Amino acid sequence: QLQLVESGGGLVQPGGSLRLSCAASGFTLDYYVIAWFRQAPGKEREGVSCISSGGSSIYADSVKGRFTGSRDNAKNTVWLQMNSLKPEDTAVYYCARGRFASCSGYDVNAYFYWGQGTQVTVSS
Repeated sequence: QLQLVESGGGLVQPGGSLRLSCAASGFTLDYYVIAWFRQAPGKEREGVSCISSGGSSIYADSVKGRFTGSRDNAKNTVWLQMNSLKPEDTAVYYCARGRFASCSGYDVNAYFYWGQGTQVTVSS
């Protein structure tokens, strides 16, 4: 079966850090775009970051300079390092596999395989 599984979420104080992971099974993620989305209650699902097969990443303006994506093909895993977290970062975070090798945006319809999500809560 083809799966993506997120982990690493939790409760953190403002200014703190978390490292999310997205582990793939049933396929080798080397050649695919992996994007991170998040969704807070009552809000639209929004794109956060996308990492290409070659390791180049793009970021939403709201997280640029604070979040960093990385990948390790040997471990079949993608990570999202989140620093300087703010309360507005609170959401369920999802990873998703795109169709192409390079990132071009966050069209939800272009991502066919999704993880179950991991909760990130930023609060004092």
